[in-house]
Amino acid sequence: MMRFPARLMRGVSAPLGATWDGLGVNFAVFSANALRIDLCIFDPSGRREIARFELPERTDEVWHGYLPDARPGLLYGYRAYGPYEPLRGHRFNPHKLLVDPYARALQGQLRWSDSLFGYRISSPRGDLSIDRRDSAPGVPKSVVTNEAFNWGDDRLPRIPWERTVIMEAHLRGLSMRRSELTPVERGTFRALADPLLIDHLLRLGITTLELMPIQAFVKDRFLLERGLTNYWGYNTLAFFAPHAAYLAEGSPHEVRTAIRRLHAAGIEVILDVVYNHTCEGSELGPTLCYRGLDNASYYRLVPEDERHMINDTGCGNTLNLSHPRVLQMVMDSLRHWAVDFHVDGFRFDLCSTLGRESYGFDQNCGFFDVLRQDPVLSNLKLIAEPWDPGPGGYQLGNHPPGFAEWNDRFRDTVRRFWRGDGLQRGDLAARLSGSGDIFDRRGRRPTASLNFVTSHDGFTLMDVVSYSTRHNDANGEGGQDGHSENFSANWGVEGPTDDPPILAVRDRLRRAMLATMFFSQGTPMLLAGDEFGQTQDGNNNAYCQDNGTAWLDWSLAGSPSGQTMIDFVARLVALRKARPSLRWNGYLHGRRETMPGLSDIAWYGPDGTVMTTDSWNDAAGRVLGVLRSVADAWNGPDTTYLIMNAGAEDADCTLPPIPGTWTLLLDSANPNRPPGAAPDGGQGSTYLGAGLPAEGQGGQNPSHWIVPAHGAVLLGFTPRTKI
Repeated sequence: MMRFPARLMRGVSAPLGATWDGLGVNFAVFSANALRIDLCIFDPSGRREIARFELPERTDEVWHGYLPDARPGLLYGYRAYGPYEPLRGHRFNPHKLLVDPYARALQGQLRWSDSLFGYRISSPRGDLSIDRRDSAPGVPKSVVTNEAFNWGDDRLPRIPWERTVIMEAHLRGLSMRRSELTPVERGTFRALADPLLIDHLLRLGITTLELMPIQAFVKDRFLLERGLTNYWGYNTLAFFAPHAAYLAEGSPHEVRTAIRRLHAAGIEVILDVVYNHTCEGSELGPTLCYRGLDNASYYRLVPEDERHMINDTGCGNTLNLSHPRVLQMVMDSLRHWAVDFHVDGFRFDLCSTLGRESYGFDQNCGFFDVLRQDPVLSNLKLIAEPWDPGPGGYQLGNHPPGFAEWNDRFRDTVRRFWRGDGLQRGDLAARLSGSGDIFDRRGRRPTASLNFVTSHDGFTLMDVVSYSTRHNDANGEGGQDGHSENFSANWGVEGPTDDPPILAVRDRLRRAMLATMFFSQGTPMLLAGDEFGQTQDGNNNAYCQDNGTAWLDWSLAGSPSGQTMIDFVARLVALRKARPSLRWNGYLHGRRETMPGLSDIAWYGPDGTVMTTDSWNDAAGRVLGVLRSVADAWNGPDTTYLIMNAGAEDADCTLPPIPGTWTLLLDSANPNRPPGAAPDGGQGSTYLGAGLPAEGQGGQNPSHWIVPAHGAVLLGFTPRTKI
């Protein structure tokens, strides 16, 4: 057992956190308003406090001390002394053990009790009272770590944005129902590193895996009391530590091993990170870390009413990124994951909050400025969720260059068009061409639009075509949580059915929506499980469903329909990668020609004529064709024609009047139809356009193409160079 000195040595104020130097550990923690901070050391079980030291020095509001002979694996926490004056925003309570904000690992789960709160819950004075019970038995202990890891020849894949295909996934949900894995491996990073999962991603053509929160988070008390839990993880306790339940054997190196194996397969890893709020909730929440260290610095408080917290996030509190030390913590955390874990980028939850100063959202706020100039972070993939519940929180298109943004306009328009809503073709055209009406400014490119039809937040793709309304009763909130408008339809029966015609329509629409997404300019994102028909039984807010509702059902992937869908998605991705016109990272305006008479983009109605104002305003129109033609210095023109028919009847579509040869690339309504098949189902490989005769095709009019109901057809075009 370690022998402790009578007092700590002075140590240094940087870096923050617990840093092992081979001879001992330096502890440094920020608090501007504390009067004293104690370091508490615990036995290996974390149950018993075995030593306590006052941090001896304070430098620039950082408290620090050095413990000689301490080693990695040491368990510790802090206690902060200072004024308990909620009316002034101060909530110091030394009876509450505090997690180190810079802890690289945590040991033990949070065990809920009233002692975790800085005030007496039963007191008539509410949070103005003070609770003097020791919270240490229920608080996870911070762990001193050794970050050394053999990365070998690991390199970030550095996939260009225009070739990026993202899959959003929940780490635990990915593997909890993988029967070939051991129970210990399921739901962990060990499973993420399994070759079977990596092979699945490669089969689909996924380049980038975006993981929902894996930073250490807390399970909400109110959910546990209902027999539920916080499954999604948007409830962070420690920004530097991986969630302990995601580690099969408790080592953060399991995260590194998984990332290294994914990188070896050429797959990037992006982390969904939550820096807009913490798990401590409102002023009535527990005291676990930031509130006890310096509530008035770490959080935004209501001006002239500092007892209460600003709640721009809808989660009870808002981190104060206007404070330099809080901003430093966020940036240090990002660099920690980028440098020490080799992650390839970040998706920022409620990013509008991070860009909000006291006067409102600002593209030039401190967070964006610091992030964009950072030599490491600025070169990674940065994705914003461009909204929050706060004032002026919807900021789609208003984030600075360097960010891609989740485009909910794309999601809603694609769903509405394929549901058959009227007057959607104009908005769909903008979404297909990279949403230039939103992003074409400050030198941003179409890939700034992160296009998705489904995400973790909402219906799965199968549920979009199976349910007309949400079915969230299992969440225990009266079924009123989650989005009330999903732009979905059940196509005859609410929920599961064995009716073949209904199933056929649902399958067609799923394929058509995915084809629309992958054949749109921008960055596509697929929700894990949509490639084989995952359902959540109509629950569009499965944040608390750590069970079969939200876990991927891999038996669906092995079914005939699942295999067909997986093959179809792989074809979509392969076509996108093969045809530059489907992933062009420049805005097309129809003002350039790739050859005489062939402009870079043009929109057509079913009659083969260019769309007019009257056509765009035709509420009954359900067919839209887009011809895109691009060329670069290394390749000749690549021209494709995508025709989408959201109607309930087949559409006889006239092809654009340009001379050349049309070749079928994909028919979403007939996924097994081979490329090059004839429009009447025959085996002819091509058709001549512009009314030219098609020899040997049984009289089929070569200037027409039958587009099936609820289907999308993609044609490739080769210009006629001579007659």
